[in-house]
Amino acid sequence: MASNVTNKTDPHSMNSHVFIGNLNTFVVKKSGVEAIFSKYSKIVGCSVHKGFAFIQYVNERNAQDAVVGENGRMIAGQVFRY
Repeated sequence: MASNVTNKTDPHSMNSHVFIGNLNTFVVKKSGVEAIFSKYSKIVGCSVHKGFAFIQYVNERNAQDAVVGENGRMIAGQVFRY
């Protein structure tokens, strides 16, 4: 399981974050978010909040791949938006 920390202040890691909005967090938990997004690379951080989540990858390319691959996907009756 990935760390709960996604707020690294290192400027080089800022572009490796993905914001996931419109997330039904009553149904989708941290483990579900990790399962969906881990196919793009190893997740180093994942934090889930009411209605949204953040994922942090090792590098920017993995984050870009995840955004392209998952934007607009419907999960638990809601469409992910980045």
